[in-house]
Amino acid sequence: MATLFLIIIYLAFISLGLPDSMLGAAWPVMQLEYGAPVEMAGVLSIIVIVGTIISSLGSEAILKRLGTGNVTFISVVLTAVPLLGFSMAPSIIWLAVLALPLGLGAGSIDAGLNNYVATHYKAHHMSWLHCFWGVGAMLGPIIMSGFIAQDNSWRSGYFVVAMIQFGLALLLFVTLPLWKRLEKQSSKGKDESHGDEQNLAFQETVTTDKPLKIKGVKLSLLTFLFYVGMEATMGLWGSSFLVNVKDMSASTAAQWVSMYFGGITVGRFITGFVTFKYSNRTLIRTGQVTALVGAVLLVIPLPDIYSLIGFILVGLGSAPIFPCMLHETPVWFGKKYSQKIMGYQMAVAYTGGAILPPLLGWVAANTSFVIFPLVNVGYIIVMLIGSEQINRLMSRRVSQ
Repeated sequence: MATLFLIIIYLAFISLGLPDSMLGAAWPVMQLEYGAPVEMAGVLSIIVIVGTIISSLGSEAILKRLGTGNVTFISVVLTAVPLLGFSMAPSIIWLAVLALPLGLGAGSIDAGLNNYVATHYKAHHMSWLHCFWGVGAMLGPIIMSGFIAQDNSWRSGYFVVAMIQFGLALLLFVTLPLWKRLEKQSSKGKDESHGDEQNLAFQETVTTDKPLKIKGVKLSLLTFLFYVGMEATMGLWGSSFLVNVKDMSASTAAQWVSMYFGGITVGRFITGFVTFKYSNRTLIRTGQVTALVGAVLLVIPLPDIYSLIGFILVGLGSAPIFPCMLHETPVWFGKKYSQKIMGYQMAVAYTGGAILPPLLGWVAANTSFVIFPLVNVGYIIVMLIGSEQINRLMSRRVSQ
């Protein structure tokens, strides 16, 4: 029964990933059809993420009132309907209107499922959970590139993904009784989460009504800001970089960007096994260095094949960072505050996704997409510095 429950959670994360990469993959074609400026994709992305931030900040109250199962079902429906609307939108204005509920559907489910897995399951489950997000994020561009290559029909791509979302929503509705039963059992039983128990015990002694005052929380928020900013920038503008700088076709560029998400997916699957031997902190550091190498490959003027390798390396490097940091949240800051802090982390992470990609799009529209890899190198360096500062802080805390 518990295994079936995990499978349902994994499928829910596929639904989270599916829409995340589709706009960037389809935008070179959508832009021409609507006659929109290139940076308009950034505006649509901001609207989606504003919705996600709003629902992330309210996630603790919503989850307490409705429960994780109901929130997951409602959220998937709330993403399926706007995606269907995207496939029929007659103008950019309609896309902007539909973008808000698309974002609202993501925030609460993201924070709720992440905290549930972080506090009840071991680190490999968190990596595999986000591996399934990567499956969705990888399938999005693949589906879109197939329809674009066939007849430039990006609308058909959105329609198919909307139908997949409705299918997942139906599955979640049928299994709602299972959610309620297992949530009650988990609230009474012993969870299997693990981590630095000495540090966890220290954090559980912290008493404050303002979790932001706990040392290290603000640094973790900074790291989440730049991680999602980098991830969203790669997904939103990767195709435009390849089309405008590398002179690739839109369908080929979408396929290559799907390899970036493929790197994330494969990397998180592998990370799930590696967590049995290596700590979250080691995996976070290794991932950031690998992503940095991939981003540097995109900067250097090498043959096109090295750009593909760069996208894959950034994806592989990104794989352990987000899930491992989330799994460390109860360890770093205590289970008592983990749901609230995780809501903050989701909100700040999506703020990075709202601000940083559109900023790059605006600058690139006025200069060149040559700056795309340079900006990503900078994001990864800031992220690396922030996470290393947290590691030093936690090491000093344990030694006290």
